[in-house]
Amino acid sequence: MPHTIALAGNPNSGKTSIFNELTGSTQYVGNWPGVTVGKKEGYLKGDKRHVVVDLPGIYSLSPYTLEEVVTRDFLLDGKPDLIINVVDATNLERNLYLTTQLVETGIPVLIALNMMDVLERNGDIIQVQVLSEALGCPIIETSAVSRAGLKDLVKTAVHMVDKAEGSGKVAKFSTPVEKALLQIEHLIATLVPPDTLRWFTIKVFEHDEKVMQRLNLSDQAAHQIATIIESVEKSMDDSAESLITNDRYEYLTGITAACHKKARKMGTLSVSDKIDRVVTNRWLALPIFFAVMWGVYFIAIQSVGDLFIGWIEWFFGDLIGAN
Repeated sequence: MPHTIALAGNPNSGKTSIFNELTGSTQYVGNWPGVTVGKKEGYLKGDKRHVVVDLPGIYSLSPYTLEEVVTRDFLLDGKPDLIINVVDATNLERNLYLTTQLVETGIPVLIALNMMDVLERNGDIIQVQVLSEALGCPIIETSAVSRAGLKDLVKTAVHMVDKAEGSGKVAKFSTPVEKALLQIEHLIATLVPPDTLRWFTIKVFEHDEKVMQRLNLSDQAAHQIATIIESVEKSMDDSAESLITNDRYEYLTGITAACHKKARKMGTLSVSDKIDRVVTNRWLALPIFFAVMWGVYFIAIQSVGDLFIGWIEWFFGDLIGAN
């Protein structure tokens, strides 16, 4: 039976282009069971031992869209051997939000850091080794357009599947949230596989109704969990889902700040920036201010304003007065 490699990523991350390059003409297209969302899969070129499934483009594993539901159901029930997470290097933090959720499923994750050619043309730098160590996942730099890095991607993916290597580092949240997650873990630990416990715990904390239905908790456990979540929400004055989202982005901001160096693009200021530089100049600011004020006075009193004043006097004095 062939091993399954899931290809996951944000829309427009280059995921489907990479899928086409990995599978070539061996792919076939259908629909996911019971829904109209397209399903594409195919064998790696020249390798019948590994089948690649192109999952729908999504931004998170929350159950808000049909694509998200299809993707997370496949990851949890289809149990792929590996996830290749295609990340748009030019939108690093936004793309890594999904990465942190994929890691929490317990499935090994290999990151294809795509569009590196575009990033380099912009003069930006990503310290790939630093990013890899922070996430606990191997990273291959790729470009679907030039096919750069795709051979290394396949080689690393096959090695990870054959060796059954583990997943990455899970995101850490604020202390009150982590304490609540630990309490919830104890209550649901016997209901889910150990490697998916972290993911299910976070989803329960976020009030994910589909997950709660899936777990089929006892009334006592459901009440205990509700009490735990309510306590955190009250003490931190925010909803559980918002707490997770904010903590996740704070975690990612720290990672990207350490590894992503953006180029200082001198001479390519926006129009707004150019105007700001002129009007806030220490020598030009006051003359510009007085010129603007004089212009306002001239327009309001001497030119357009004078016409309106004359018209108003005629309307109220002559026209209405005559009637």
